[in-house]
Amino acid sequence: MHAPSPSSSRRSFLKHAAAIGAAALTQPVANVFAAEKKEPFKISLAQWSLNKRFFKKAGAEPLDNLDFAKTAKKLGIDGIEYVNQMFMDKGEDKSYLGEMKTRAEGEGVNSLLIMCDREGNLGDPDDAKRKQTVQNHLKWLDAAKFLGCHSIRVNAASDAKLSWDEQAKLAAEGLHALCVEGDKRGLFVVVENHGGLSSNGKWLTQVMKQADHVRVGILPDFGNFYTNREKAELYNPYQGMREFMPWVKQAVSAKSFDWDTGAGKFYTEDRREPREITLDFERLIKIVVATGYNGYIGVEYEGQKHTEEEGIIRTRQALEELRAMV
Repeated sequence: MHAPSPSSSRRSFLKHAAAIGAAALTQPVANVFAAEKKEPFKISLAQWSLNKRFFKKAGAEPLDNLDFAKTAKKLGIDGIEYVNQMFMDKGEDKSYLGEMKTRAEGEGVNSLLIMCDREGNLGDPDDAKRKQTVQNHLKWLDAAKFLGCHSIRVNAASDAKLSWDEQAKLAAEGLHALCVEGDKRGLFVVVENHGGLSSNGKWLTQVMKQADHVRVGILPDFGNFYTNREKAELYNPYQGMREFMPWVKQAVSAKSFDWDTGAGKFYTEDRREPREITLDFERLIKIVVATGYNGYIGVEYEGQKHTEEEGIIRTRQALEELRAMV
């Protein structure tokens, strides 16, 4: 058998190289040569991080809700989580919501969810009030849908005077009813650990089971595990995160406080009495990533040591460093 001529070998090589080049144009380079490491999560910004500016508090430079997307992009973040309190009277104003949407899209920023407060208790023991609370949230579901969000965040509050099981039953009833409405709009209804029994991992996961709906979920907040601040009753944040993660949809809240306090590089501390808490961000992020979660983790800065912008940047940097490590 004759050896191939130099010219035919060259033609064969060029044909092979052309095939690889064509593949590279239609596929990610990683698929052609090697598997590219996928980022374990994306980083978003909770509007509450800038609450002093939005609420025009003393010493803070006022910031308009319509400039939230622009501010987030300036701070190096491309996903935003709205707070309904920042545009409470605009929930049904399509012109205003349209401007919010236009500005977010113009900045290349993704609108992810609306955090809803001050609309009543989903676990209210009074049937009429509980139904009204569900009704009050419908405008926020519609607004979230209009803005292109995936969820609204709600609270699972009931009457603290009632028993553990009674509060769970009532909260689950309200949540289920709201999830039926969320499903019509293709949206999740996620509950944040926000004090009281909602900061108890066992109670909130019980509520999830009893709500029994595909649209119900949890938005876990790293720093909201005090079940009673006045009595300094703190639920273990790491245990709570492990219990919450199976119920997480597309959002996690990385609550941060003061950085660079001497506790360690990835430790953040709230040193206000009686709010004292020290959180190990590395440990918390590893718990999140270990579950296979790869959605957004939101910066929610509430510290005192830094300005709001500095605290946001410092938290974003910690998340970026940890993202590269895990």
